Amino acid sequence: MYDEIIAKAFEALKNAYAPYSGYHVGACVRCRDGRYFLGANIENASYGATSCAERNAIFSCYSNGYRKKDVEMIAIVSDGERIGTPCGICRQVLSELMPSDVPVVLSNGKETLVTNMQELLPMAFDSEDLIR
Repeated sequence: MYDEIIAKAFEALKNAYAPYSGYHVGACVRCRDGRYFLGANIENASYGATSCAERNAIFSCYSNGYRKKDVEMIAIVSDGERIGTPCGICRQVLSELMPSDVPVVLSNGKETLVTNMQELLPMAFDSEDLIR
């Protein structure tokens, strides 16, 4: 069921630029109409300027006119020994830009875990918290 999106995320991983950490990540967002958006992590010597694969993929999706309701799932893959999960910044971004119940597929090629944003970021800070 998730083989195709995982394969596309591993294709994106090949484009990762990780000269500092050596940790390569690829991501793929699938929209309800069948369109895919890829992202890879891009590091920078100024670490704060680094951009994670999953943010690159979801931003590409939005840059092409898609929105939260259009996102069907995301796969995030890495070349680490254990399954990588989104960092805190990515969890916050994904919790706002995709439905909280869609599958988040995590894999390192040896293991796969399917979760969602509700599980990855319970009690997320969102637009409701900004209402006074």
